Amino acid sequence: MKMIKPFLIVPLIASLLALTQAKDLVDYANPLQGTDSKRELSRGNTYPAIALPWGMNVWTPQTGTNDDRWIYKFKSNEIRGFRQTHECSPWTGDYSAFSIMPVASALTVDQNKRLARFSHENELAGPHYYKVAFDNKMVGEMSPTERGAFMRFTFPKNEESFVVVDAGNFVYEGDSMIEIFPKEQKIVGYTRNAPHSVPRKFANYFVIHFNKPFRGYGTWEKNDEGIAANETKREGRNIGAYVQFRKGDKVEVKVASSFISIEQAEQNFKHELYGLKSLEQAKANAAKIWNEHLGKIVVEGGTEEQKATFYSCFYRSMLFPRKFFEYDADNKPVYYSPYDGKVYSGYMYTDTGFWDTFRAQFPLNVILHPKMHGEYMKTIMDAYDQSGWLPSWSFPGHSGGMIGNHAFSVLADAYAKGIRTFDPDKALAAMWHDANAKGPRGPSIGRDAAKDYWELGYIPFGERGEPTAKTLEYAYDDWCGMTLAKMVGNKEYEEKFSKAIFNYRNVYDPSVGFMRGRLRNGDWAPDFDPTEWGGAFIEGAAWHYVWSVFHDIQGLANLMGSDKALADKLDECMDTPGTFKVGTYGHVIHEMAELEMIKMGQYGHGNEEQHHMLYMYNYVGQPWKAQKWLRIAMDKLYNSGPDGYCGDEDQGQMASWYVISAMGLYSVTPGTDQYVIGSPLFPKMTISLENGKKLVIEAVGNNEQNVYIQSASLNGKTFSRNWLTYDEIMSGGTLRFNMSSQPEMKRGTAAEDRPYSVSMPKPD
Repeated sequence: MKMIKPFLIVPLIASLLALTQAKDLVDYANPLQGTDSKRELSRGNTYPAIALPWGMNVWTPQTGTNDDRWIYKFKSNEIRGFRQTHECSPWTGDYSAFSIMPVASALTVDQNKRLARFSHENELAGPHYYKVAFDNKMVGEMSPTERGAFMRFTFPKNEESFVVVDAGNFVYEGDSMIEIFPKEQKIVGYTRNAPHSVPRKFANYFVIHFNKPFRGYGTWEKNDEGIAANETKREGRNIGAYVQFRKGDKVEVKVASSFISIEQAEQNFKHELYGLKSLEQAKANAAKIWNEHLGKIVVEGGTEEQKATFYSCFYRSMLFPRKFFEYDADNKPVYYSPYDGKVYSGYMYTDTGFWDTFRAQFPLNVILHPKMHGEYMKTIMDAYDQSGWLPSWSFPGHSGGMIGNHAFSVLADAYAKGIRTFDPDKALAAMWHDANAKGPRGPSIGRDAAKDYWELGYIPFGERGEPTAKTLEYAYDDWCGMTLAKMVGNKEYEEKFSKAIFNYRNVYDPSVGFMRGRLRNGDWAPDFDPTEWGGAFIEGAAWHYVWSVFHDIQGLANLMGSDKALADKLDECMDTPGTFKVGTYGHVIHEMAELEMIKMGQYGHGNEEQHHMLYMYNYVGQPWKAQKWLRIAMDKLYNSGPDGYCGDEDQGQMASWYVISAMGLYSVTPGTDQYVIGSPLFPKMTISLENGKKLVIEAVGNNEQNVYIQSASLNGKTFSRNWLTYDEIMSGGTLRFNMSSQPEMKRGTAAEDRPYSVSMPKPD
């Protein structure tokens, strides 16, 4: 037997100890990131989402009242329930929600009386597991499945033990039903609290199974005065049920839900929860799934805080869009359509707003999750078949929020990157339909003022809301239609859409150097101020929308007079104080407060319209400025804590921006196959792709000061261009950057190094 030299023993033990103490990736992800928010100032407007990737539902501790859209506020020290939620943000509200809450000592069902106090010191939150020890000695725990959760409530010794199920109205009103089956130790029911975007009889059906017999039970309506002991069924609004257990019991609760029926909810229970023997098993299963998904990107180097921020953002990038399909008794996918109320075979995803997510989340998904991405593209076309309109803001049907027809972008981008799960000619017909008609609700279903847009080349100011912002976004969307048509050789739609791709020029006023409102007669709207919000724009001012020419940044530079003029405008944006005028909003909205808070000039990262702006330096021969500002933004505007964002996280977009930017990449122009280069955050990152290949991104010498790229190579071949193609990324290999504290002002400055613009001169 070979002897180990004594001086090797200590390092060996230290090495083994380090391995045993190494964190799972899921342990870096903090669901409390972004939860210290309020209406006046968003630090994420998130809640701790205890869920699996793209889970059909999410579970969260509920600190607010049922009608409070801020479900969980970090500064609160009271919990009213453990709530199944589908909320995308507090601005959308919630739908089909219900909650479950342990109650000790005396029965109380009123949400304002049953609450229990807690301290964050006694709270443990991970994507896969949540635990809180209440001040009254109760303990609540839960771990998620895709369509349900495993909970455990531990009650104080010698105290009466109850579990209350609240099926009332959570933000939106709607009828509910709840029924207790004492012999089977279960409760079933449904909730219909949902917004206008769903069919009339839309419902969320649930089944709740308990592991202990009931000593008592009953139903209730509204509050403690509505309790009916021994009653097993109740229908109406603001209703619920309670069950009683032995004093000091430890009760396990398994819950599953369905959008199809109670029978399907039981099927989901059987599929996901029946075989789970303990909460520990559910927790381990959920941790394994999260570690597999988070393990698609393994970072090395950097600080522990940077890793925690990265994996917290990565986790949030995988919560939306939400799976809306279930598995039948034959293990085949089925779903209830939130568009026409029928049940179909296949996949459905929902709960996302393309105005936010077309920018970073979908371009990130197509790299890391192309199979799911392909399923989602089919979902978009299924929504069109079932409703007659392409989705733009699904919640879970057509909610019509924000502006633009960015389904065009998502479809064109998927096709440009090789996704072939939909018929492109059918997609083009759907795009053309939506580009020429106003939809049933909201500004993003179909097109506001489509006739004016096509005939005048812009939407006139003073007659429709946000006319200039819409003109800019429609022009980009039409470019998406044109480029998809060009890719598939559809000359008819290529010609149709090409007529409008330069409409952005019609709202640029060279006398002020900004996009601005334009009257029907061609005159500019009076009293222009680039810091005034609203009016011609939405959730921003001229400073924030002058960059919204995603497909033609070279064309924007031409309008301004030169590449240098655009570069100077970018500099001016970063140097101009972040002051504002409230404009047509009439009061300070949270996006204004966030612009002022971050102190990065007129760069408003807290809202999405500028998320691509810093990368634009790559288009005007000054890529080192993009590298500088991107690292400042990553370091300054994000952290892993409750104040982890500088604005609404918005269904994964804010988080995805950080994840893909940390890779040193960004899709400025979805609809092309290009990812523009920024400044990678970590010394090393290994990306495991679904095709079995790995892309290793090395940033040699990378640290807090060394943010500038001196040189770059892909698989040993040096390159100077400021972009990579999707195929280059998906082919794997080693992408190496040599980093320095000093900018390299010669690399990436040639015309051929610049990313795509439709106005770029064609190469010889």
